Amino acid sequence: MAKHTSEIKINIDLDENKVPEKLKWSAPDGGVTNEEAKAIFLNVWDHNNRESLRIDLWTKDMPLDDMKIFFHQTLSAMAETFERATSDEKMSATMRDFCDYFAEKLELNKD
Repeated sequence: MAKHTSEIKINIDLDENKVPEKLKWSAPDGGVTNEEAKAIFLNVWDHNNRESLRIDLWTKDMPLDDMKIFFHQTLSAMAETFERATSDEKMSATMRDFCDYFAEKLELNKD
């Protein structure tokens, strides 16, 4: 039996066309309570079907420039997670190279 369970909760306010207007999330064990977000990407591994299931949501007022940064940071985090999960340094470095290329092409590194 589990000694502790933890909950992450996502609330989505939709407009009449079911387009997200507000996203709020809570993770009490992480000290997060009803915090607003503009975008959420959630991936879950279905081990029975050996496929990734995902939910990609963003509010209609999510700025395009912020979405580009969000994608870059998500891709960068995936490279780090991949290395921790697999210890595959070579592929992780390749993923980081792509993240650098992605940032360069979107001109995210401009000051």
